[in-house]
Order: sequence, then C-alpha cells, then structure tokens
Amino acid sequence: MTEAPRRLRGEERDAEIRAGLTPLEHGERPRPITVAAIVCAVLAIANLIAMAVGATVHGHRASVPATLIFCAVVIALGAGLWRVRYWAVVLFEALLAFAILFFSLFLLLASNLLAAAVCVAVICLGGWLFWSLIRPMARVQLRDRARLPPARGVE
Repeated sequence: MTEAPRRLRGEERDAEIRAGLTPLEHGERPRPITVAAIVCAVLAIANLIAMAVGATVHGHRASVPATLIFCAVVIALGAGLWRVRYWAVVLFEALLAFAILFFSLFLLLASNLLAAAVCVAVICLGGWLFWSLIRPMARVQLRDRARLPPARGVE
C-alpha cells in the first residue's frame, strides 16, 4: 500500500513556493501589472471627465482639489506600476482591498439592479486582479532583493 504524499504546512510550504519563483527579468512586465497600470489611467481619466461635466452623487458635486489630488496620486501609482516598482504594486493591492471592501458594503445598500450589478462587477474584477497580482508582486520583490547590497553588520 502506497502512502499518500505528506502535505506541506506552514514554513515548509512557503519555502517551496518561494524556491519555485523566478525574479522578474529586466524589462519584463507581467500582464496583471500592465492591467493594473491601465486601470489607474482609466480611473484618473474617468474622474477628470466626471469632474469636468459636473457629475453629482446624491446631489453633491465632488471637490475639485480633492479630485485633482486623487487623480495625481492614481497617475503616480500607475506610473510606478508601469515601471514595475514594488511599492506601486503593494499600494495598488491596498487600493484594491479597500475598493473590494467598500463595494461589498455598498452592495448591502444597493437600491436597484444596476447599482447591485456595478458592485458585484467591481468586487469580482477587483478580487481577480488582487489575486492575479500576488505572484508578480513576489517576483518583483525577488528582483529588488537581488539588486540590494547586503546590509552592514548582518552576518
């Protein structure tokens, strides 16, 4: 009788997964990171257009300075993603986590089918992109760690 393969747990499993990762090559941009950069550009453009046409949410217009600051931050984030920077991927993952959380809460308040459909679409697409960015983020981190000189005083 053959014994079932032992299931790896905790640190052993993590070490095996890390060993299977290859650092990102110079000039390589994984598809999920490209999608994230495009999402940032679309978000910035959509917010600028909405501000320009005077769009309102529940009768309130968005603050012009707040919209411009948000657009500047999202454009900077998109530029960091396009250049495949680790900090940008981490911040975009955090932005996605907040979007998924907020749209999950908005789904509870959805008053019509369109609002519910928009919430479900953001949750599903955001969740897919969040999950898709995990492995490329690890590969970017491996690349960046390989470039760093060893820390002083650490043996």
